[in-house]
Amino acid sequence: MAAAGAEAAAVAAEEEKRLPEGDPESEGDSEDEGDSDSSGDGEDEEKENEAEIQRLEEQLSINAFDYNCHLDLIKLLRQEGELIKLRRARQKMSELFPLTEEIWLDWLKDEIKMASESSEREKVYELFERAVKDYICPEIWLEYAQYSIGGIGQEGGIERVRSIFERALTAVGLHVTKGTALWEAYREFENAILETAQPAPGSVPSPEQQQVLCSQLEKIHTLFRRQLGIPLLDMEASYAEYEEWSEDPIPETIIKSYKKALQQLEKCKPYEEALLGAETPKLAEYQAYIDFEMKAGDPARIQLIYERALAENCLVPDLWARYNQYLDRQLKVKELVLSAHDRAVRNCPWTVGLWIRYLLALERHRVDHGTISEMFEKALNAGFIQATDYVEIWQAYLDYLRRRVDFTQDSSKELEELRSAFARAVEYLKQEVEERFSESGDPSCTIMQNWARVEARLCNNMQKARELWDNIMTKGNAKYANMWLEYYNLERAHGDTQHCRKALHRAVQCTSDYPEHVCEVLLTLERIEGTLEDWDAAVQKTENRLARVNEQRAKAAEKEAALAKQEEEKAEQRKQARAEKKASKKAKKTRIGDKRKADDDDDEWGQEEEEQPNKRHKGDGDGELLEEDMEVEMGLFGRSGPEKPANQKEKASTSRRDIPKVLHDSSKDHLTVFVSNLAYNMAEPEVKLKELFEGCGEVAEVRPVFSNKGTFRGYCYVEFKEEKSAQQALSLDRKVVEGRPMFVSPCVDKNKNPDFKVFRYSTTLEKHKLFISGLPFSCTKEELEAVCKAHGNVKDIRLVTNRAGKPKGLAYVEYENEAQASQAVLKMDGLVVKEHTIKVAISNPPLRKLPDRAEAGRAPQFAVPRQPYGARGKGRTQLSLMPRALQRQSHPGAKAENGMVQNSPATSSKPPSEEPKKMSNADFAKMLLKK
Repeated sequence: MAAAGAEAAAVAAEEEKRLPEGDPESEGDSEDEGDSDSSGDGEDEEKENEAEIQRLEEQLSINAFDYNCHLDLIKLLRQEGELIKLRRARQKMSELFPLTEEIWLDWLKDEIKMASESSEREKVYELFERAVKDYICPEIWLEYAQYSIGGIGQEGGIERVRSIFERALTAVGLHVTKGTALWEAYREFENAILETAQPAPGSVPSPEQQQVLCSQLEKIHTLFRRQLGIPLLDMEASYAEYEEWSEDPIPETIIKSYKKALQQLEKCKPYEEALLGAETPKLAEYQAYIDFEMKAGDPARIQLIYERALAENCLVPDLWARYNQYLDRQLKVKELVLSAHDRAVRNCPWTVGLWIRYLLALERHRVDHGTISEMFEKALNAGFIQATDYVEIWQAYLDYLRRRVDFTQDSSKELEELRSAFARAVEYLKQEVEERFSESGDPSCTIMQNWARVEARLCNNMQKARELWDNIMTKGNAKYANMWLEYYNLERAHGDTQHCRKALHRAVQCTSDYPEHVCEVLLTLERIEGTLEDWDAAVQKTENRLARVNEQRAKAAEKEAALAKQEEEKAEQRKQARAEKKASKKAKKTRIGDKRKADDDDDEWGQEEEEQPNKRHKGDGDGELLEEDMEVEMGLFGRSGPEKPANQKEKASTSRRDIPKVLHDSSKDHLTVFVSNLAYNMAEPEVKLKELFEGCGEVAEVRPVFSNKGTFRGYCYVEFKEEKSAQQALSLDRKVVEGRPMFVSPCVDKNKNPDFKVFRYSTTLEKHKLFISGLPFSCTKEELEAVCKAHGNVKDIRLVTNRAGKPKGLAYVEYENEAQASQAVLKMDGLVVKEHTIKVAISNPPLRKLPDRAEAGRAPQFAVPRQPYGARGKGRTQLSLMPRALQRQSHPGAKAENGMVQNSPATSSKPPSEEPKKMSNADFAKMLLKK
């Protein structure tokens, strides 16, 4: 049966080879010859594909590590049927990256169709061997085993198939959901062998045939028993099949093993179900599964669940790091450990930590020096994203070279190689790294410091160490006390007192951060080992140096104080100029308004005076400004265009004043959200916002905030019946309402929680997110996504806008992983978008500067309590209608006539208890006319 199945598969494969996809012969002999349009379209498409293939090949020649470019090229070549180029493209990609299960299966199926000769079959076997090393994939192992069945007619074919099946079971036989398919395929193969070993009907088997039959039956029994001892899905069906197949009762030991595996399966089921229900990449679910298996402690199962997790999260460096750490510390199998490390750096070449662990693993398993050096050179070309990464990889390699040296010998090949590597590292950081990152990544010269320590302590070469430290100090480190003390300690341990004294004298002269510390060390040295002359010289030098330092500090403090005073004076002048300008404008407007009123009938002023007691000034009662005064300001001075009819003014002035004010109940803050940044001209905000928030839950009340004139101030409070509704309403933050982003935040009393701030986005380093600046304001989210998705899967794009919803030319782009983000930085930084050159970097917002608590808590000497206003502060229309020259100062606790707080002088002739006389608009006008 197996041979017949293999033969049928071979025939089908041969037919597929003869008639590949897209061959006209495979689709029929007749074709419409008059369809010239279709032919023309096909030729155009073919030319476009050829041009795209050429472009992708050129791009890969520039950057061979462009993963997505490899994928696009392979897809196009497969579509065009370019088999030779396709094979070459796949080969290049496999040398740089581990290939996914889908890529390998496509490649293998294409090669299987073309393999007919035995030599070609051997190449397919080699390809399968490469495929199973990249990831542990049950589908690839099953395809491998089934393909090997086609070669059982060759010498040793059956044993080869069994060997592949056994390796497959070792690799993925414990896979809870997919392992059963391999076990069943293996049993079917052995059953097919059993059928071919059966004697002809009616004949008596010979002793040799009987022995072969018994041996084959035992193989199948063993497979059943091995499978039943492993927790796999559908174990019950396998047990029932074994009962039906076996002529003898199932042994008790096998039943116990089966029940134990069933219990283990029940423990695994919640984790498997979580994986089935989760969305890719399922990292959290896999981590929980790994923790579960780690507690159980079965190495084979731990390895398998790690491999399953990595197959779906191959670009997560932390997962590779944890897996490699487990293999290094627990299994310690050379082939397994080194294979995992190699796959880790091929998947995440930008992560320096994985390369360092790989170098350590190679050294730990005593791999030859040439291989380790070759791997280090690959690491240097991996394209790290930070300058400090290159310092770390160099340091790891130098540590390895140092451990190879036998320092009991005066000179050796290994020592010369170490010194040469130190020199190359210094030069590499200075040339290559500094050119790329504008910094060497090693400002403290740690590599040169380590080189100096090796020369001094291990080679007894203090002269070379001093030369290195002299070089270190010339690179801007001479001003730091800790650098001088590091050199002094090395000289103290391996040098002599004369050089120690010389170093400290230079340190006293050059140090600018902590000169007192260096002076103290110098005096301590002379106190212990110096002569009287040395002591006197040290005291004189330190005193002179500290005197100069103190003088410089005093001058710097004076300069800083002078600058601060100048800034304060400038700020006060600007503030005074603004106040005077504002006061002059108010006075001018008041004079114009009073002149116009003076020309009217005197009865109007009398009527004004009679009505005045019934009107409320800001500062009296509830602090509202006169509606009539506001209408005079808005109508007479042309701010709102032509005058409104009297009935409209009356309606506007009374539309909101008749509504009773509702005080905010802080006990319901947990049920309330604060909504701001709404359009001022929003009609019926209560109705609009209630409709908007009803989707979050039942709305108890919408309380929009209006100005004293009755206009909407752009914010409100929305109270819900249930707390969960208020929490859900926060998801509407930044929703665009009437062309503006609406801000929705929790309702929190800032007086009780002054540090409370709501910011929905992270302010820390996010390696999978990019910050883009310099975008044209006309750039849309869709246009930016079209640019970014060429370098990876884009999860989210946020265009930064101002409060009015207008773009600021900034954006945040979130990718699925760090690899795609780092690739996008390299490709997009400096890209021209609509004639604008954009800048692209990994998102790492700078820390926000907090105000100094001392300054923040310091109030002006003449500060007075302010009247609380709304969230946006004092409204523009709440202006003083009286010139500053006519305003009367009151004591610090009082308010001015129009409700604005005025700064009072330190001394006042008027008793604090005396209330200033209230003046009407008519009084203002009369006083102005008299002037």
